[in-house]
Amino acid sequence: MIVIMKPGATKEQLERVLKRIQEEGLEVQVNQGKEQVVIGLIGDTHNMQDVAFNSYEGVENTVRISNTYKLTSREFHPQDTIVDVNGVKIGGNENFVTMAGPCSIEGLEQIMETARMAKAGGAQVLRGGAFKPRTSPYAFQGLEEEGLKYIRAAADKYDMQVITEVMDEEHIDMVAAYSDILQIGARNMQNFKLLSKVGKTGKPIGLKRGISGTIDEWLNAAEYIAVQNNNNVIFIERGIRTYEPATRNTFDLSAVPLIKKLSHFPIIVDPSHGTGIWDLVTPMARAGVAAGADGMIVEIHPDPANAWSDGPQSLNEKTYLKMMKEVQIMEKAMKEIAAIENPVNV
Repeated sequence: MIVIMKPGATKEQLERVLKRIQEEGLEVQVNQGKEQVVIGLIGDTHNMQDVAFNSYEGVENTVRISNTYKLTSREFHPQDTIVDVNGVKIGGNENFVTMAGPCSIEGLEQIMETARMAKAGGAQVLRGGAFKPRTSPYAFQGLEEEGLKYIRAAADKYDMQVITEVMDEEHIDMVAAYSDILQIGARNMQNFKLLSKVGKTGKPIGLKRGISGTIDEWLNAAEYIAVQNNNNVIFIERGIRTYEPATRNTFDLSAVPLIKKLSHFPIIVDPSHGTGIWDLVTPMARAGVAAGADGMIVEIHPDPANAWSDGPQSLNEKTYLKMMKEVQIMEKAMKEIAAIENPVNV
């Protein structure tokens, strides 16, 4: 349930409504919009009558949200949420944000060189895995805290932010100490205890779609983070498993406008995992911009042929820089389209 206050409702009127909600044993999340305040009621509201709040001065309307995800829904938060990562703003029609880096952090020299490449192309966030969940237990599993130290040093040198995956509850504090965005990988999209724990850190959370996750399941996964009073969720579309074996995954670009329709949180695309083939990454990155994504996360490597993991889908410096030029052209074109669709009255 949400309670919509009238435009111009006073502070005293708002406080009376909040007090009543708390007396009912419910928690609240207040969304301060441009013109009016929307209050989200967290808890079991089935036995509450809408009229209980409609009779309060300053209340415009009470609406029951039928979706199982409440705080994540655009009904609760009509305007776009902008996730601010130490000055790098993601969402709300801000500039398209690129996160780039290797699948695995292999050493200090490798991540430093990759950070240089990423920065040269205009990326603002450095990605890299320190804990690498692999299908085979014999495959490289990551450098763990040593790798976290390396990526932090590389990002600091090139004035970038860090996104890296947190695998389990045990390592949340360690990863949070080095990373600016905590990534939840596809395997953990429905690890609800982990989602709740990372939500409590207050840090921005990059939530990857599960390999077989539906849109509804993905939105509900975000709710586990939002209910911890963390409004810094970034959806990451990275492809889903289908019957088609020609690519690593089936890159579901329709998820971009659909998530934007259903939720206020930003969404970025991952064309590297979405395709698994390096020469498909650039056209899918362009397509991500055209679909309305707020950014992308891509895998790059100084020497993809000798990468310890995900070499076939990684871009080298030449192909990465070429992709970034094309993405920037597409971004400019999308801004021109937006200006046509939403002309400003002068």
